[in-house]
Amino acid sequence: MSQEINIVIGGEAGQGLVTIGQLLSKALVRAGYEVLITQSYHSRIRGGHNTFAIRTSTIRLHGPRDTIDLLVALNAETVTLHRDALSAQGLIIADAAFAPADAATVSIPFHELGPEKFWNTAALGLVGHLLGLPADLLFAGIEATLGKKHPETLTANREVLDRSWQWAAAQIEAPHFALAGGTSGEDRLMLNGNEAIALGALAGGLKFCAFYPMTPSTSIVLNLIAHADTMGCVVEQAEDEIAAINMAIGAAFAGAPSMVATSGGGFALMTEGVSLAAMTETPLLGVIAQRPGPATGLPTRTEQADLDFVLHSGHGEFARAIFAPGDLESCYQLTQRALALTERYQTPVFLLTDQFLADSSRAITPFDPERIEPVKAGADPASVPTPYRRYADTTNGISPRLLPGGSEQLVVADSDEHYEDGHITEEQPVRIAMVDKRLRKLDGIKKEVVAPQHEGATDAELLIVSWGSTKGPVQEAAAILGEQGNKVATLHFAQVWPLVPTQFLDLLRSAKKVVCVEANATGQFARLLARESGFVVPHQILRYDGLPFTAGYIVDRLEKLREEGGKQ
Repeated sequence: MSQEINIVIGGEAGQGLVTIGQLLSKALVRAGYEVLITQSYHSRIRGGHNTFAIRTSTIRLHGPRDTIDLLVALNAETVTLHRDALSAQGLIIADAAFAPADAATVSIPFHELGPEKFWNTAALGLVGHLLGLPADLLFAGIEATLGKKHPETLTANREVLDRSWQWAAAQIEAPHFALAGGTSGEDRLMLNGNEAIALGALAGGLKFCAFYPMTPSTSIVLNLIAHADTMGCVVEQAEDEIAAINMAIGAAFAGAPSMVATSGGGFALMTEGVSLAAMTETPLLGVIAQRPGPATGLPTRTEQADLDFVLHSGHGEFARAIFAPGDLESCYQLTQRALALTERYQTPVFLLTDQFLADSSRAITPFDPERIEPVKAGADPASVPTPYRRYADTTNGISPRLLPGGSEQLVVADSDEHYEDGHITEEQPVRIAMVDKRLRKLDGIKKEVVAPQHEGATDAELLIVSWGSTKGPVQEAAAILGEQGNKVATLHFAQVWPLVPTQFLDLLRSAKKVVCVEANATGQFARLLARESGFVVPHQILRYDGLPFTAGYIVDRLEKLREEGGKQ
């Protein structure tokens, strides 16, 4: 019996590999196993080599894996590209038309198992048998998926599923990929990062979202749309990103907690709007799902190269906060926190995710939305001194925000510099006072910064620093090194701006060796750490080929650092 299996389903877009993967993943979750799903796909409707990887185990998983135990090849290209990644016990499942003749391959006569349009169901039955999953459990997923939309196909799907499962039982030896220790019965959700962000925003009180579609952020908005009527949220697809951010600012000005969701190229068009939100002191949450650039770059791959861009976005100087969740729980929680923070400090707040986290799914315990109090926009008119001054110069920089039409008070706002009452001015003393007032918000934001998560000894021989989606692979790499007898600790930043050195500087100084892991070419976060704390991270592991980090990748680079020193 196995403790962990890494399954990779490969083929062209349009061959149904995602359908196989999703149904198999749901069956594994229902059987009580942990799953971690990663997807690799080209930016085209059909064709191109795509994969759907399912890493499954009896224990929680933190990241993808390099080696493959079970390769489900829907075309010959999949065999060619991935057979060298097979583990020692690895097995290939392929159609007889292109299956290689070797001991590591099971040649499947798909044409005998059913019509071509049902071959993905046949593959599901074959893989299910190899994993020791009952046919009824597999069909339950098919029924849940197709029962309402295509009930007429259920009988044919059941027949093909049973036929393929029985073929596997007769032709293949006892399933040596059967997992040990699964316990069903616990209610769990299978979510990806974008779904968790959408749920977190709705639980936090989001009432308006404007967007223009851009991978890999679009599914955040699609999930908002799916629950919009129930949650009383308005979602608007604008004609472009410039319109989207200005719509969101307008909605927020009127009292609707608002956000925009985009990627780097779309956010490039939004940056003037960021400054408008800062000058008018209008709450705005921006979710930026990173992908490799410049320009279109690799639109369906992953990277962490937009930190500098978001940190310095918008002309002029003003306070902001940037969150970078590292797992599904923090996607949910930090989206809520970001929405509340932008309302409280009336300044732009950002959440950075990336394609890897956006498309990675796993099973989690359902969130408890009752633990969060949704944000409410605007102050109580009865509590605001009169005559009303929208931009009153307060000690903490936060001025009372009344909503237009919500009282008898006149609410004046302008994108020019302005007096406390909102009317424009070019007087230098007023300009200085208003800049200082807006920047004082950063003092309050710093008091609420999420401290980096430290795991391991405070005097570790090796401290691995990470931010955002690199959290899981770094944790797994540290566990591997720890099992080898190394004294390793990790330091993960879920909030990357502002930084409060007193939260982490002693940990950096006490470690004998510090390495920063991030998915960009220039070590953007390591440089930010040095700028804000004075601590120069001596070693970096950088990845910018568009693929996500794995524990194996990190351990291998750490070994090279040990042998050679310097930056990898």
